Amino acid sequence: MVDRTSRWSSFGGTNVALYLASRFCSASAMTMMRAAIAWHVFDLSKSAFHLGLIGLVQFIPVLSLTLLGGAVADSYERRRVIMIAQLVPLSCAAVLFAVTVRGAESLPILYSLIACIAIAGAFENPARAAMLPSLVVREVFPRVVTVASTVQALAFITGPAVGGFIIAAAGVAGAYAAYAGLIVGSLTGLAMVRMRQTDGARSGITLQAVREGLRFVLRQQVVLGCMTLDMFAVIFGGATALLPIYANEILQVGARGYGILSASLEAGALATSLVLLWSPPIRRAGPALMIAVGIFGVATIVFGLSRWFPLSILAYTIAGAADQVSVIMRSTAIQLSTPDELRGRVSAVNFIFIGASNQLGAAESGFVAYLTSAPFSVVSGGVGCLVVLAIVAATMPALRRYSTAG
Repeated sequence: MVDRTSRWSSFGGTNVALYLASRFCSASAMTMMRAAIAWHVFDLSKSAFHLGLIGLVQFIPVLSLTLLGGAVADSYERRRVIMIAQLVPLSCAAVLFAVTVRGAESLPILYSLIACIAIAGAFENPARAAMLPSLVVREVFPRVVTVASTVQALAFITGPAVGGFIIAAAGVAGAYAAYAGLIVGSLTGLAMVRMRQTDGARSGITLQAVREGLRFVLRQQVVLGCMTLDMFAVIFGGATALLPIYANEILQVGARGYGILSASLEAGALATSLVLLWSPPIRRAGPALMIAVGIFGVATIVFGLSRWFPLSILAYTIAGAADQVSVIMRSTAIQLSTPDELRGRVSAVNFIFIGASNQLGAAESGFVAYLTSAPFSVVSGGVGCLVVLAIVAATMPALRRYSTAG
């Protein structure tokens, strides 16, 4: 009993469990909102251009405010930063629900609220990423990252899948109500976490503090290489923004099919996380990352060409599995290589890369589809992903050889 209690305590105990519960609610809410907004915008506009514009509206706050958010996370208690930031999307959910029920929704209103949620995320995300390492000892952190990634993958499945069924049964207003409920669940879990004191000095919110975080990332070449590869691969290879078009016009599977299709990417990620959870840690992280990106690119091409719903689900699931490998490798390397007093700022830089890949990827997919077609956008993006992989492999030998045992 003593040994079990000791292991539970070293793993983070109740604090980690509460953190993961909050993370599950928050991640489910985020993906549900993403799916609901995309569905709502396409329903109002019937335009791939407007789907791409969602990504651009989200990326501008990420680019302009995330570094500031990282400095805030290194200057104040990170749990409080997260909780204050989450009050913004909770308020936006209430507004979205109210205007949708009244039939008063419009594209400007949707884009304005999307921007508000993205602004809050610029402060929440660095604080949430930097909070986890302070809850556990270093020795078990790689395993905790895998558990956290598994929880997140499960949340990413739950959010869009449940959102699709809610939209089909109760309309998009129902999805906004569910989103608000998940945010409340996240806040409840965070309120119960007990933070422990850290030894590192607080940075203060200054330009010098922001520069310090940037310099640290630039000195860590393997970390910088992982961020760069992930960013450009997803910018070119992402198809998420075009799923409403595939569900409605290409595969013709409707709202329920849209929910299943949206969740299939995360189903692959969840399955991969479960395998990695019970497997020995991957030591040759660099080669594993590059192989995963290659598989991601090929799966994206297959998805873009498919006109058969089961094949589309399979291809998108494989893409999610490959992407999850890179997520776990990147998270472990970044957090373990960073002192606690810098984790907020380094996480902020990482989220700029992630934001660039997700939001700019959505914009790129939507705009290319508007000018050509959705299949051309997805297939050419998969090819672009493979080209980026070849360039990075040729120019970054340190990343090709990187091992966590080194």
